[in-house]
Amino acid sequence: MIKTVIFTVVFLAAFGFLFFNLRRFLSYIKLGQPENRFDNPIERIKNVLKIGLGQTKILRDPIAGFIHVLIFWGFLLFLFAVLEAIIQGFYSPFSFQFLGSFFAAITFVQDIFGLLVIVAVKLAFYRRFVQKVPRLDIGKAHNFDAGLILFMIFGVVITMFGQNITHIANANFVLAENEARPISYQLAGLFFSARSATSEILFEVFWWGHIIIIFAFMNFLPYSKHFHVITSLPNVYFAKLGKEKFVLKKLDLEDENITQYGASDFEHLSWKQIFDGFACTECGRCTAVCPAANTGKKLSPRKIIVDIRARTEEKAPLIISGAAIENEIIKKSLVHNYISEEELWACTTCSACVYECPVTIEHVDSIVDMRRNLVLGESNFPPELNALFKNLETNFTPWAFNPQDRANWAEGMNIKTMAEDPNSEYLFWVGCAGSFDARYQKVSKAFAQLMQMANVDFRILGVEEKCNGDTARRLGNEYLAQMMMRENIETLNNYGVKKIVAGCPHCYNSLKNEYPQFGGNFEVIHHTELIDQLLKNGKIRLKNEEVKTKITYHDSCYLGRYNEIYDFPRDPLKMIKGAELYEMERNRDKGFCCGAGGGRMFLEETEGERINVNRAEEAIKTRADIIASACPFCMTMLSDGVKVFDKTDEIQVKDIAEIVLENVTQ
Repeated sequence: MIKTVIFTVVFLAAFGFLFFNLRRFLSYIKLGQPENRFDNPIERIKNVLKIGLGQTKILRDPIAGFIHVLIFWGFLLFLFAVLEAIIQGFYSPFSFQFLGSFFAAITFVQDIFGLLVIVAVKLAFYRRFVQKVPRLDIGKAHNFDAGLILFMIFGVVITMFGQNITHIANANFVLAENEARPISYQLAGLFFSARSATSEILFEVFWWGHIIIIFAFMNFLPYSKHFHVITSLPNVYFAKLGKEKFVLKKLDLEDENITQYGASDFEHLSWKQIFDGFACTECGRCTAVCPAANTGKKLSPRKIIVDIRARTEEKAPLIISGAAIENEIIKKSLVHNYISEEELWACTTCSACVYECPVTIEHVDSIVDMRRNLVLGESNFPPELNALFKNLETNFTPWAFNPQDRANWAEGMNIKTMAEDPNSEYLFWVGCAGSFDARYQKVSKAFAQLMQMANVDFRILGVEEKCNGDTARRLGNEYLAQMMMRENIETLNNYGVKKIVAGCPHCYNSLKNEYPQFGGNFEVIHHTELIDQLLKNGKIRLKNEEVKTKITYHDSCYLGRYNEIYDFPRDPLKMIKGAELYEMERNRDKGFCCGAGGGRMFLEETEGERINVNRAEEAIKTRADIIASACPFCMTMLSDGVKVFDKTDEIQVKDIAEIVLENVTQ
């Protein structure tokens, strides 16, 4: 009776304090901007099962993933033991034995996983405190936090085994029906020979130890980076779905009541973006794959998310309490005081961070929202962007070319414009680089020639085509981006365009995934996809002669991670007789950015190593004769990188279209 009374007091205090903290946390989240993340519940549940419970993203790092999966699944299985122990606090004889054979399976698996979790905890200690994996070593406070949590997990398992061992001894080594505890049974034989006063006392000691550690663990979580134990599965549930995964949200620029564009402080972010901060495990996977962080820039995606959480915890209580705006803490802001401009402008929006995050945090959305504030709210951006924005506004291209020259590349090729004849299967969206860049004009011609050989019925917009808006949008100039996007959509809809083939991944992604936000719904494919189709359908044929060349392919972020296009560019290369395809160490969904995305193509890179040089060096190490690309930005960055190593005579950088054209029969 006394045990029950004491336990009831401890139980109510533990859960009361936990609910207090969860309520506090929810009050912070509610300060964020509204966003609908409650649609399509079936798909969201599938995400939780696959990413959350299946741990698919965690397992992308096989060593750390294996350790985490053991601990995660061990804890899920231990919930039965924890629940049983809690109920025993109110009614001592309680047991889940009534579950029959299911109880046997539970007890057996718990015993096995208990041992595995002990091994996993030791490995985790070794990686963090002995091996000192760089992405995990982020300060003494964090190491103490992680060490304490691991120690608690170890304590939970040891006290669980302690209960099992003494329970078996107290039953004189006679297991109940449907009870299977092979490891605990063997251990019990080492410490006890029969029921005794000692075994009875030790059972109570282990039982109370188990309960106290569990209650302490769950109440420590809201004050720890391990709060993700509670928030990670909900965060996975609320993640973007399908093709929306990498689509930027639309700003309603026509709403006169909106006075804040983008985010200068945490409350300008959506509730989901604030939730991201509290779901972050600080595992560092995002920063470990970030091209900016890998080349010595200030940007760390992990720091961005952690800073959002820190600023929320600092300012939210003051907002809720109604503190005066003159308060020094309130007068500070997330941007500038926590996150510097240099960090924000270093992002290439490659989304490697988003792709690797095991709890589906959306780093790029928050970075772009803060860029939007700098551009639209403060008119504060790197000086190089003045010319870029002016050119986009007046010439509809990032460069100072006359828009009337946009179709000059096609002279003498007998290519009709939509204005001349809109009746065609495809519109070839050439893009700014394909229209004006001298090097990439050759790619436009090569692809057009391939389509002509295959009798593909296509047209171009010519002078009516404008920049797709991707660069302006990811640089935070949503106003300029929307202006061009809406004008392009009006032109395309006026001609009744249904199918578009784009030569630039940035154009492709924007037209396919973001134009629908503004009423532009088209079937969009990338030029490598069409080339692959033409080859496989026999519309164009490759030569029989062996070329004996080595090729390595660089994955464009906006084709790969953004749109999961990995094989269309590779398959045509594999079809070329005698050609050998060599993969770089970082390839496909783990490919390394060229450094040009997110508007970085037009910004100087003055800090650390140049990203394109890092990537070019990796390509050179494959000993390939040709670096194949499928993006104008990638081609420029890789070509410049090859020049740095003085390898232009040995290695060529070519587009897939050029390589295929060189190897087709006339």
